[in-house]
Amino acid sequence: MEDLILNVLDCLTSFGYLGIAIGLMLEVIPSEIVLGYGGYMIVLGKIGFIGAIIAGVIGGTIAQLFLYWLGSIGGRPFLEKYGKYLLINKHHLELSEAWFEKYGSGVIFGARFIPVVRHAISIPAGISKMSLWKFTFYTVAAMIPWTIFFLYLGMELGNNWMYIKETAQPYFLPLTCFSILLAVVYYLVKKFKNPHSN
Repeated sequence: MEDLILNVLDCLTSFGYLGIAIGLMLEVIPSEIVLGYGGYMIVLGKIGFIGAIIAGVIGGTIAQLFLYWLGSIGGRPFLEKYGKYLLINKHHLELSEAWFEKYGSGVIFGARFIPVVRHAISIPAGISKMSLWKFTFYTVAAMIPWTIFFLYLGMELGNNWMYIKETAQPYFLPLTCFSILLAVVYYLVKKFKNPHSN
């Protein structure tokens, strides 16, 4: 399996920045691994740090826009039937819907850092016909630190880039807690400004 991932990554990064963008768009391999390998490519001098950030943000945003579009066009029944092919199960879909309904559009930013709902949150945004510009803004705002973080870790790990998930693991819990806190604060501010909103 590791050899297969390495072959795919080698193939993708042979296209340089485009390969990173495609890797994040398809997400056949988790984005953190693609970006970690991208960081390693930066160390080798094959790509530049700024260009890799731009490619990562563009690729990650397009992937989420695709899920938004599926939610907008196909709705929940379509995703329940075909979501498994996108690695999104019914539980993830229900959880992301609950988050979106409770905390509103602001959760699009915070949820990007929470593993379980990170991708699925785009679907209820599409189903609810959330403003595309607002959705894109929150997604890009979240993709920038996500991309920089994993590229940096990949650079720090160098030849050991394949251990990026284990290295990043200690950061996920505080990041998840911060993201939940951010969503709650957004919700409370929204309720304070409009106490009669649902």
